[in-house]
Amino acid sequence: MPRAIDHLVVAAHDLEAQAALYRRLGFQVGARNRHPWGTENHIVQFDGAFLELIGLGEGFVAPPASEPVYPFAGFLARYLGRREGLAMMVMRSADAEVDRRGFEAAGIGGFARFDFARKGRRPDGREVEVAFSLAFAASPALPETGFFVCQQRFPENFWSRAAQIHPNGALGVAGLTLVCDEPDQAAPFLAAFLDAPAQAIPGGVAFAGDGTQVECVTSEAYAAHYGAPAAAAGLAALRIAVADLDAAQKRLAEIGIGARRRAGMTIADAGTAMGALIAFVEAAPVRSA
Repeated sequence: MPRAIDHLVVAAHDLEAQAALYRRLGFQVGARNRHPWGTENHIVQFDGAFLELIGLGEGFVAPPASEPVYPFAGFLARYLGRREGLAMMVMRSADAEVDRRGFEAAGIGGFARFDFARKGRRPDGREVEVAFSLAFAASPALPETGFFVCQQRFPENFWSRAAQIHPNGALGVAGLTLVCDEPDQAAPFLAAFLDAPAQAIPGGVAFAGDGTQVECVTSEAYAAHYGAPAAAAGLAALRIAVADLDAAQKRLAEIGIGARRRAGMTIADAGTAMGALIAFVEAAPVRSA
C-alpha cells in the first residue's frame, strides 16, 4: 500500500500571525507547543493527518549537523532563512526504525532515527505527553523540501475528534503539489519515499497515495493548473477537502480573505496564505457498500 500523509510542516517567521491567519481561514488551531530544541508549533488536526504550523521559538539555536535532530531543526532554520511556506512532507509510519533501514537500503536515507517527546494539550485543556520517532530521507533533486516518516508513540494522547471539527468544513488533505525543474529526476526518489508508482501527467509526474495525490511538476505546469504566478522549487500547494466548497468560499469572502474559484477549487494564493498556496476542493462523495 502507498504511504499515507501523516502531516505537513508549514513554516513561518511569525507563528502567532500564522495561527491567526489559519483561524481566519476557518481552521480550528490547537494550543502553542514547544519542542525541546526550541521550535514551536500549533496543530491543525484532521482525521489521521494534520498541519504543523511552526516557527523558531525564542532562544532557538540550530543544532550541529552531527545531531539526530538536525535534519528537522537545522532544515527548518535554513528554510526560514530563504522563505515561508510548505517546508516538509511527512508520511505515516508503523515502525520508524524499519523505515529508516529501508530508506538507507534504497539510497535515500543514511540518517539516524530521531526520537523525542513533548507536552501536548487536549481541546479540554488537559496536558498530556506525546512522543514520536522520525526517519528522514532526502533527494538531491528536491533540496528545498524536507522528507521524513513519523511514528506516533502515544496516538491515544494525540488524536482528538473534538480537534478535527473546523468552521470551514475541512475534512483532510486531498493533495499536494511539488515544483521541480526536472520532475523525471525527482520521480525515483518520490516513488521510493511514497511507496507508490509514478504516473505521467502534463508537465510532470503524479503519485496516488493512500487517500492523497502528490504531483511533482514544472513551475510552468503549476502556474497553469492553479492560475498562479510561477513558484520556486519545493512544496508549493496544498489541497484541502471540505464538506461544502460553496460554503467555504462564502466564509472566506465574509471575513475578507481574498480567494478565487478555478477548475473546481477555491484558492487562497501563497501571498495571502504566508507562502503556501491553499486550494479548497469538494470532498469526494462516500460510496456506499
